[in-house]
Amino acid sequence: MKKIGIASDHGGYNLKEEIKKHLQGEFEIVDFGTDSLDSVDYPDYGVKVAEAVKSGEVEEGILCCGTGIGISLAANKVPGIRCAVVSDTFSAKMSKAHNNANMISIGERVVGKGLALEIIDSWINTEFEGDRHQRRVSKITEIEKKYSK
Repeated sequence: MKKIGIASDHGGYNLKEEIKKHLQGEFEIVDFGTDSLDSVDYPDYGVKVAEAVKSGEVEEGILCCGTGIGISLAANKVPGIRCAVVSDTFSAKMSKAHNNANMISIGERVVGKGLALEIIDSWINTEFEGDRHQRRVSKITEIEKKYSK
């Protein structure tokens, strides 16, 4: 069973809980918090899932915050993470098929619950196409290495 990490700040908490329910039984879900609507700092939660993806503790990660932007920025600071902020199913699919996104981020205040669950399904059920896309993802990795020194 595929293991997926999930986290949110307070602004994405309700959506995170809906996504967990939606994926329950189909995937092993590891919840990295937050556990309430109390105000927290999104970088603390984005980096937890990113580090778990990087280490192999989980295979992929899902993040939620108010817009999806802040928490994804924190995750993308971890080398090897490609976290895409998406608000439609086509972008979700392409983030995996062409960019090999190993994490996805959605904004609870931007995307409704029904669409969010469709986005998650589209992303999870898409495979990386490799080939010419691998060349491009490799170039992203080289940029990351250059500036991570």
